[in-house]
Amino acid sequence: MNNDQYYMEEALKEAKKALLKEEVPIGAIVVKDDKIIARAHNLKEELQDPTAHAEVLVIRKATEKLGGWRLNGCQLYVSIEPCPMCAGALVQSRVDRLIYGAADPKGGGAGTLFNIVDDHRLNHRIEVKSGILELECKHMMKEFFKSLRK
Repeated sequence: MNNDQYYMEEALKEAKKALLKEEVPIGAIVVKDDKIIARAHNLKEELQDPTAHAEVLVIRKATEKLGGWRLNGCQLYVSIEPCPMCAGALVQSRVDRLIYGAADPKGGGAGTLFNIVDDHRLNHRIEVKSGILELECKHMMKEFFKSLRK
């Protein structure tokens, strides 16, 4: 198993925590120097906060741990493509690399609907890799929304 798969499995563990709380099952981790330094999952419902996306929460935890807002040298793994808000937060925090599982055709901000992370007009661009454990990531989302409609 390569590192990207291993770390995406860790992000999926976070997504499962969100699922158990009846949150949209998205999980994220930040990796620096081949070590996980922060973990988070969606908490919008629990916190009643529209910004409590897994990516924003994990960025906050990582910057707290590192003692500064710049996440240079860090990689962020997330189960679903970040929305425009989260993609903007990734740019602002100077993450080097974004790895996500499944694309979000209705709201993706990292290449699908928008491409905020690679917009030449912004002062920072992020290397992106997608499709890591894509089927597992898609399946979890699909099942979650299917259960909501029942």
